[in-house]
Amino acid sequence: MLRRTRRIFSAVFALFVFVIIVDGFYLLHLVPDWDELAHGPIPKSRFIARYETDYRIDGGPPLKWQPVSLSRVPEDLIDAVLIAEDGRFFKHRGFDMEAIKRAWRYNVDRGKFARGASTISQQTAKNLFLGPSRTVLRKWHELLLTVMLEQRLEKHRILEIYLNVAEFGRGVYGVEAAARHYWGTSVSRLSAHQAVELAATLPSPRRNNPASRRPFFLEHAAGIERRLKQHRALERERKI
Repeated sequence: MLRRTRRIFSAVFALFVFVIIVDGFYLLHLVPDWDELAHGPIPKSRFIARYETDYRIDGGPPLKWQPVSLSRVPEDLIDAVLIAEDGRFFKHRGFDMEAIKRAWRYNVDRGKFARGASTISQQTAKNLFLGPSRTVLRKWHELLLTVMLEQRLEKHRILEIYLNVAEFGRGVYGVEAAARHYWGTSVSRLSAHQAVELAATLPSPRRNNPASRRPFFLEHAAGIERRLKQHRALERERKI
């Protein structure tokens, strides 16, 4: 009996080691040239490439994607996105433990998974390298890639990439394409209210966006706008 247990344990351990090795090679395939990602042009994300393939097969709106530098993105839009998606972005190293604790308590109270705590760094890693699946293995890959992303890229570069690859509607990726799609203007010319509406689009861009104007979208945008005004008021107080 003891020998059989040892054989089973050895087999399970060998399988575990084999899976780790195979997964390691898969991750090496995903890892980019970090210097190129840090200083080169904004790359197409895995989600953008996937949309291009689906569009050719199934039809639908053509891809809209025009990368821009962070310097052309209005401060109102940057702040609105941070307020909506990751208020502690410049304080954490890829994972916001405070947000995770809040999300855990919220979900436990409701007995279901109703709120996540994914940071902009995690979303950037997922968009760039991974797919939309929600498996444990994909979350593991997201964790490792987020750690590497934070180690190799500056915060402003991560934010720049995120704003250029995030989805803002079916086939609409990045803030420049979104500004042109919804308002026919460059992102640099957006008003503060338009910036807020773009930020409010991010949780579910195909259902809630400046064109659909669903009740959830309008309520979410109003909340972001209130918090943005409070943020601006605090900034003015600090300058006095």
